[in-house]
Amino acid sequence: MNARFVDRRAAILDRIAAAASRAGRDPAEVRLVAVAKTAGPASLREAWEAGHRHFAHNRVQPLMEHHEVLPEANWHLIGPLQRNKARKAVERVCMIETVADLKLASSLNRLAAELRPTPLPVLLQLNLHPADGRPGFPAAGGAALDALAAFAGQLQGLEHLELQGLMTIAAADADDQALHRHFARVRELGDQLAKMELLPSDPVLSMGMSGDFEIAVEEGATLVRVGRALFPPAD
Repeated sequence: MNARFVDRRAAILDRIAAAASRAGRDPAEVRLVAVAKTAGPASLREAWEAGHRHFAHNRVQPLMEHHEVLPEANWHLIGPLQRNKARKAVERVCMIETVADLKLASSLNRLAAELRPTPLPVLLQLNLHPADGRPGFPAAGGAALDALAAFAGQLQGLEHLELQGLMTIAAADADDQALHRHFARVRELGDQLAKMELLPSDPVLSMGMSGDFEIAVEEGATLVRVGRALFPPAD
């Protein structure tokens, strides 16, 4: 059983390395996060035994259940977070990747001060396609940078949060050309915010999933979120 996850993971890492090579990047710059939506307890333990350490979920309740299986793993929240579930998340995660609301950020800051010895790493969520109804800051248009900069500036006053970068989800029906364009835009915004000293000089760029992570790596992703390619639903 263990070899099956090892083989899947090795195949993904090989594809990450090839994509990084095409872009003249070091594959070590890219972290693979295993999205556990389709994983059961046995699959999670298999992944842990294979040496994988970073996992993610898009909802708090199943993240809590999976955290009980692997309490020592690094858990990322990659979906919407309601303020009434923020405490449960802050107690368990190593990063919240979907911050786009100041009230939520303020709640996270208060909880992090209470529950954590160090600031809580967070990413700002960008929405590449506002028409799809997903949360996040619009990435297109001249006002995008201004809105992001204003929000990031407000977060600088929340000393128990550590703003590390940007996160986005591409449209499922986007073709390769659109994916390159959209991911490049996220990288551009990250670079601009870093120059403004609102992000670290090497910001986290969380972009790319099972169907598009190679293009994301080519365009600068430092964190890719892969689920079904690591945990096939039939497992």
